[in-house]
Amino acid sequence: MKIIINNSSMQPIYDQLVSGIKAMILEGELKENTPLPSVRGLASELKISALTVKKAYDILEDEGLIVTVHGKGSFVAEINQGLMQEERRRKIEKKLADAVEEGRAAGMSDDELVELFNIIMEDT
Repeated sequence: MKIIINNSSMQPIYDQLVSGIKAMILEGELKENTPLPSVRGLASELKISALTVKKAYDILEDEGLIVTVHGKGSFVAEINQGLMQEERRRKIEKKLADAVEEGRAAGMSDDELVELFNIIMEDT
C-alpha cells in the first residue's frame, strides 16, 4: 500500500494512516470490496505498531469507509455517494478558507477576494 508515514510530523501516525487510506478510497484508487492489508501485514510494511494500524482501521470503520469481517479481514465499504460528495466539499471548503485567510493576511479586502474568485471562476 502506497502510504508515506512522516515520523517527524506533529500529526499522529494513526491519523496519517487514516488520511492516506481515506484519500485512496475517495480518489478511487481503492475500489469497493477491495481487501486491505492485514493489520500485522501493514504494520510490518510500514514499520509501525500493529496497534497503530488497528486504531486507524477502527476509525475508518467508524466513518463507514471500511468493513471488517472477523476471520477474513478488512475491506473497502460500499461508498455512499452522498458521503463521498460531502467529504469532497469539506476538502474544497478547507482550501477556500485557507485561501481567504492567506488573502486577508496579505491585506486583501473581502471585496478584492470575491473579485479575484470571480476572475478565477471565469478563467476556468
